Amino acid sequence: MRKILITGATGQVGKALAALSWPDNILLDMPARQFLDLANPDLVHSHVSSADYSAIINCGAYTAVDRAEDEPLEAYRINGLAPAALAKAAAGLAIPMLHVSTDYVFDGKKTDPYLEDDPIGPISVYGASKASGELAVRCLSANHVILRTSWVFSSVGTNFVKTMLRLSDRPQLRVVADQHGCPTAAQDIAGALRDIVLRKLDRPQDAPTGTYHFSSDEATTWYDFALAIFAMAKEAGLAVPSVEAIETKDYPTAARRPANSVMSTARLERDYGIRPGQWRRALKDTFASLHQS
Repeated sequence: MRKILITGATGQVGKALAALSWPDNILLDMPARQFLDLANPDLVHSHVSSADYSAIINCGAYTAVDRAEDEPLEAYRINGLAPAALAKAAAGLAIPMLHVSTDYVFDGKKTDPYLEDDPIGPISVYGASKASGELAVRCLSANHVILRTSWVFSSVGTNFVKTMLRLSDRPQLRVVADQHGCPTAAQDIAGALRDIVLRKLDRPQDAPTGTYHFSSDEATTWYDFALAIFAMAKEAGLAVPSVEAIETKDYPTAARRPANSVMSTARLERDYGIRPGQWRRALKDTFASLHQS
């Protein structure tokens, strides 16, 4: 048996990884927070170093983007120091490490899709803390893949789709229309991570190390994403609000968001043969799951 450590078991991607089909010789170890608390990097390192793991997938993170502005130490502890501890332990065990990162490492000023080698420039504490985690993984783990993704949604956890449906009984909603990105289903991210880690284990000589982007195949805005969500709700016979398009300046938040979060996925498709997901298809599946529950 080959045992894979997965952090963030209760998050969107963690639950999606657990729901996937895996080979019979793969055992997923998904410890609860009381057994592996990412806020305690020393404990993380000792736990991993003393276990018999074949690979690590780190999808645990501090994701409260606005709250991070008031809790920078907690954000950096979980998003920066914990990945460093995992990467150091992975290097000591000579095993591959996969690390999930974010579009928020960019400042959003570029008009074209971001490439993996574009300069980063986070404009929030959350983005900066995730950038520090990336740096730690690159420096400490020789056999790693950093997978940046964006606008994650699923039928579990907290995300834009669930928020819109929760607010659908209101007569009107105001949604930002000048931030561009690619909604990405947690199940698609999980599938990409599974394919990468299995290749790292089965064909290590043909499994490149480095930073990759994975998101859906179609860019949109939060406003148009909301319209797509409510169109499905209306087809299902649910009451939906009218939606007003607004600019970012009309919806102030504690943390700044990138105006452009669109990322090119060409490198991942070239090196691993993994194509971008289709968010409209995944949205239908997510809505069906939520509507039936």
